[in-house]
Amino acid sequence: MKEIAWIEQIKFDAQGLVPAIVQDTVSKEVLMLAYMNRESLQKCVETGQTWFWSRSRQELWNKGATSGHTQQIESLRYDCDGDTMLVTVKQTGPACHTGAYSCFCRTADNSGNKAPSADRFGPLSRLESTIAQRDAERPEGAYTTYLFDKGLDKILKKIGEETAEVIIAGKNRDAQELRSEAADLVFHLMVLLRQQQIPLDDVLQELEFRHRKPVKKD
Repeated sequence: MKEIAWIEQIKFDAQGLVPAIVQDTVSKEVLMLAYMNRESLQKCVETGQTWFWSRSRQELWNKGATSGHTQQIESLRYDCDGDTMLVTVKQTGPACHTGAYSCFCRTADNSGNKAPSADRFGPLSRLESTIAQRDAERPEGAYTTYLFDKGLDKILKKIGEETAEVIIAGKNRDAQELRSEAADLVFHLMVLLRQQQIPLDDVLQELEFRHRKPVKKD
């Protein structure tokens, strides 16, 4: 088995293991946590699929080998201390043995209820992450960099323009145009949220609050 140079930087514990967090590369959902030893980590690199060490069975296991719910590795990263792996994957089927999409599928409120899936809102999560990256790095030539550099007034002006275009598209009953203009409006609105340091989660929580709020009767 060919040695992988960077594996020497991984700090395996006394049992020769390192925890590995597995994350869906598309939705950013954390799918599971398992353990790797040196051999399983090397097999991950060589095969492009996730391999782990079972502490209960004391053997290597290839995720999805029997269920078909495989994980195709997109990236392997380790933290600054070298004692935790982060594996982003393309997940086929559910990641959890219970059939749930993620092993972290239950809330911590003692109700035992399943947490709602974030799949549908994956594009918004990715957009929020990208905008935050642009804000931090300000890459030259990027439109988002231009908006942040120009400041609040420019961002608000663009939101006004995109709002007007959404109205026109709606008035024209042009579905394709409306989808496009609505996407532009959402993008600029999320830039504003970033500029004001308001997480998208706060907006979603506000919507959830309004949904749960009792309707006042006349």
